[in-house]
Amino acid sequence: LDDVFERKDDIAIAVKRELNEAMEEYGYDIIKTLVTDIDPDVQVKAAMNRINASEREKVAAEYEAEAERIKIVAKARAEAESKRLQGQGIADQRREIARGLEESVDVLNNVGINSQEASALIVVTQHYDTLQSLGEETQSNLILLPNSPQTGSDMLNNMIASFTASNQIGEA
Repeated sequence: LDDVFERKDDIAIAVKRELNEAMEEYGYDIIKTLVTDIDPDVQVKAAMNRINASEREKVAAEYEAEAERIKIVAKARAEAESKRLQGQGIADQRREIARGLEESVDVLNNVGINSQEASALIVVTQHYDTLQSLGEETQSNLILLPNSPQTGSDMLNNMIASFTASNQIGEA
């Protein structure tokens, strides 16, 4: 049936030739024949319509899948960039904290406090700042934390022990 639609002109020429041969003996000359309408059976039309609809649905599904893939790739790239920027922000924050600590130790050294005493003072100050922050920002009415003056010293001793152990591991 597709060939019939594509070759309507060839069919018209063949009909003209056949008619011309048949009508010549009666004195008629066929000038032109037109094939204007091809009307297949209703079932054939329905089948062709289903085929066309299926092909269009297939193309639509391919476009939709491609669009979904593009969305997924764009989202993954955005998430990767977000993670990279978060990591960079954390690294910058830690660098600034280290610089701030270094400046604090330098200031304390200039007034006669040695590095170990300065570290202890910074740890105690940060400990109390953390406790204050917890008290302000929590929704709870009760927070149980060790809060003795010895806590800061214990944290400092634990940090020094950790640094010493990591240095020994690094040297080994």
